[in-house]
Order: sequence, then structure tokens, then C-alpha cells
Amino acid sequence: MAPSKADAIIGCVLGTAIGDAIGLCCEGLTRRRQQKLYPTITGPNLWLGRGMVSDDTEHTCMVAQALIMSAGQVDIFEQSLARQLKMWLLGLPAGTGKATAQAVTKLWLGFGVKRSGVFSAGNGPAMRSTIIGVCYGHDATLMVDLVRVSTCLTHTDPKAEWGAIAVAIAAYMASPQTRVAPNEYYEALAQVVGQEATELLALVQQAVTFVATGRSTEEFAAEIGLSNGVSGYVNHTVPVALYAWLRHGNDYRAAVLDIVRCGGDTDSTAAIVGGIIGAAGGKASIPAEWLQSLAEWPRTINWMEALGERLAEVCEQGMPQRALPLSFLGLWFRNVFFLCVVLLHGWRRLLPPY
Repeated sequence: MAPSKADAIIGCVLGTAIGDAIGLCCEGLTRRRQQKLYPTITGPNLWLGRGMVSDDTEHTCMVAQALIMSAGQVDIFEQSLARQLKMWLLGLPAGTGKATAQAVTKLWLGFGVKRSGVFSAGNGPAMRSTIIGVCYGHDATLMVDLVRVSTCLTHTDPKAEWGAIAVAIAAYMASPQTRVAPNEYYEALAQVVGQEATELLALVQQAVTFVATGRSTEEFAAEIGLSNGVSGYVNHTVPVALYAWLRHGNDYRAAVLDIVRCGGDTDSTAAIVGGIIGAAGGKASIPAEWLQSLAEWPRTINWMEALGERLAEVCEQGMPQRALPLSFLGLWFRNVFFLCVVLLHGWRRLLPPY
């Protein structure tokens, strides 16, 4: 049975978080080095068998908050998301993307929301667009407007926008059903982005063709020249993430583990796949033991579920609400601890096995 709107939204948020947490410990490693350091991946394991999330989940939650406060009104959404990005950077997040950091710094320096973005085709906008697709994919014009605003706040290269739209469409198409025909997805994407997105469409068409072979996501990544890992370039990240989703359908565990084994920007690729498939199956599609192993505060599992429930109410009623409260001081202390954990991981990677 297809999940309700609330189930799809909660599944999208939690699916993003768990994918992010599983991919995080392998972030930046080549396929070969990852296999050496982590021959077996059984779930989130950043410290003492527990997982934490990175900017992929944080940005998804910020977009959800902006949607709650705007109820899809584009101008209000834009201003709300800009304010949250400014506060997010003030909290000293670790591992911030260069383009995003530059853009948010420009917001702090007084640049308006129409002038804050930098010319970059990074995957930052794509990693936070699943929730837009789940909430507003039924209205393609509004969905594209929201994705465009979310993208241009930080990234102005049209490729970043097209990649984010591709992810939003995937999340929308996945959310009411368990399986999407690859060709059906390609046609829906081409209709929205148009033929200007030549490179992206060619790669998605290649993914659609490759799915029929039944081969792994690692093999598809190698087929398009990413044998050492998937980079943060949006036309690397998005086609591989879409392939993992189209190949595995509603199998959350298999899709996330499959894409993590590709190496590279694993937290973002797994977060995107996790958000899409989480929307398809709801919270129930995510392994319970993975949810239980997430050690996050103040963005706990319960907090993210409450966020999803409030956003679902806004979508159903069409009326904005207040953002879900979140302790800024708590986030600051959490980020300091997270930075220490990340540094320990960095030092560990200097040691064998090589």
C-alpha cells in the first residue's frame, strides 16, 4: 500500500538522514581504500557503532522548515531558507561545501537573495531537493520555482538546478508507489528540464538503458568514468543516485549500501537515494536497527518525525505554521562534538590498511 502524505514526508526526511549517516564514515574515500578500511558495512558507524548526519540532512530539514513557514509561497520560502542558511553557518557546521559557504557568507555581508549564489555545479541543491518533490511535485510549475529558489541561493550554474529538479521529480514519482519504470521517469524529466539539459539527459538515458542489464551501481559508475568514486559535481552525483533508485526500487537497504560502495561523495549520494526511497516506503522501509543507531541531538529521530508531521499538515491545509523549535545552543555544542569526531576519522585514515 502506498504511504500517506505524512508517511512519505517523514520517510523522505528520515531516509535522507540514515543514508547520510551511513555514507558519512566513507566520505571522500576511493572504492579501493573504502574496501580496505570498511570491508563490511552494516549500518551507521561514525563513532562507537553510532551514526551522525552532515549537511545533507541539515539542509533537508532547513528546506522542510522553510516550506512549513511559507506553505509553498515562493518569496516567503526564499527569505525563510536564506535566514536559516545564515544561522546554520553561524553554528560552525563541519564539512561545508565551498560554494555553499561562499554564498551564505555573501548573505551575511548584505548581498540580497538574488545575488548570493556563486557559479557552481555542485550537488548541494540536489541533496536538499527531495523534500520539495514529495510536497509539491503534483504542481510541476511550483515545484520548479521552489527548486530554482533553493538552488540559486547558493549555486547559479543551470546544471545545479537541473540536477536538483531531477532529484525532486524522482522523489515525487517514487512517493505514491513502490516502483517507477525507468523510461517513464526519463520522459517526465525531459518534459520538465527541456533539451537544454543535454548532458544530464544523456546520462540519465544511459542509466535507464543500463538498468536493464541488472548490473550494480558500482558498475554503472565505472561505465560513466567514475571508477574511483562519485564526485560532488552534480552530473556525477545525480545520475548515479538515480541509477541506484531505479535499480533497487523500494529496497532501501540494498540501494543505500550499493551506492556507498561506489566511493567518493558517499554521504550526499546515499542521502539522495535514501530520501527518494524513504519517500516511497515511508519510515517502515528503513531498517529499524539503522534508525536506532542514529545518535543525533537536538535533531533526534523524534524531532525529524515531528518536522515531517507538521510539514504534512501544512501541505494538506495550505496554511503556513511556525517552524519547529530547535535549540541553536544545542546545535552549536553538537557541531563542536561532530567536528572532533570528523577530525578523529581524518587521523584514522592516515593509518593502515592501505
